[in-house]
Amino acid sequence: QVQVVESGGGLVQPGESLRLSCVVSGGTFNDNSMGWFRQAPGKEREFVAAISWAGNTLPRNGKDRFTISRDNAKNTIYLQMDSLQPEDTAVYYCAVRESPHYSGEAWDYDYWGQGTRVTVSS
Repeated sequence: QVQVVESGGGLVQPGESLRLSCVVSGGTFNDNSMGWFRQAPGKEREFVAAISWAGNTLPRNGKDRFTISRDNAKNTIYLQMDSLQPEDTAVYYCAVRESPHYSGEAWDYDYWGQGTRVTVSS
């Protein structure tokens, strides 16, 4: 059983930073790609970032404030979020794809965590 557990969410003020963590257990972490998605209230789930098993990353766009990374020794991926804005408020989900290649599509992922809530408000 693959288990995916996110942590690190919370309430921050605009302009502040957060680092989310995602620990994966019960699977072959090093062979898999990973992704972060988020879902804001009343909106569809959207892609945030992905990382291949080799550490190649797929951000949302070229000027993104978010950085994904992974520590294979700890079976963990991270999402460093800088200059957070109120529109970043959402539940952030970590996902595992049983493929070495990353994807920006939610349907390509096989396992999901329960999410961690991020609220950006003054």
